[in-house]
Amino acid sequence: MILFLKLLLAHVIGDFCFQPDSWVADKKKYRYRSTRLYVHMLVHAVLLVLFLGFDTTYWIGFLTIVATHYLIDLAKLYVGDRKPALFFFLLDQALHIGVMAGVAHQYEPLELPLASGLSLHQWLFITALAVVLFVPAVIIKILIAQWRPETTDKQQDRLFKDEESLIKAGRFIGILERLFVFIFIVIDHWEAVGFLLAAKSIFRFGDLRQGKDRKLTEYVLIGTLLSFGSAILIGLGYLQLAAIFG
Repeated sequence: MILFLKLLLAHVIGDFCFQPDSWVADKKKYRYRSTRLYVHMLVHAVLLVLFLGFDTTYWIGFLTIVATHYLIDLAKLYVGDRKPALFFFLLDQALHIGVMAGVAHQYEPLELPLASGLSLHQWLFITALAVVLFVPAVIIKILIAQWRPETTDKQQDRLFKDEESLIKAGRFIGILERLFVFIFIVIDHWEAVGFLLAAKSIFRFGDLRQGKDRKLTEYVLIGTLLSFGSAILIGLGYLQLAAIFG
């Protein structure tokens, strides 16, 4: 189980943390000719080496994961533009996780340098934390893309005057809110989740309501509820798994 969590954690960091949108766009444009595709593979390879502790015992599993990751990503570049996008995203991730589970199943659990002093529960917590921070943002982006409202030039000037800054700020806010929700659930303080949601509603939706832009308000509200909901589900899932393996 620990080996699988290591592989999963390396995958989450490589796919969702160290893969900016510019890399994704470059891969979609140039496909197998994209240099970003191979840099992405290199990032995964380095993470696997680090998490496996430079142990040559796993070299076959290492090559299997890297090779299949490349093939799965390449296949997605040729079919992933088809709708529904969420289906291909989930299929892509399911294939990656399936490969990692199969590789982990072939090995006996070993005590590796990186795992020294870390229990199964600690690995489970770290993996759940990585998932809650980075994975929901990608899924939410896919889910709400169909509802992105058409804005006027005036609204764009008001809301997207510094678009690059807004995008980065929005992602950071999403990461922080999911982190807080996850922690509040783990320490059994549900009232803090409600307080956080109310506080964000006051600061985020006040200007939208005054602007009388109902579509944009609904769009932001859907994204916020999905973000909070995903963090709650992951937090509950972590607690359930921790209880099972306890």
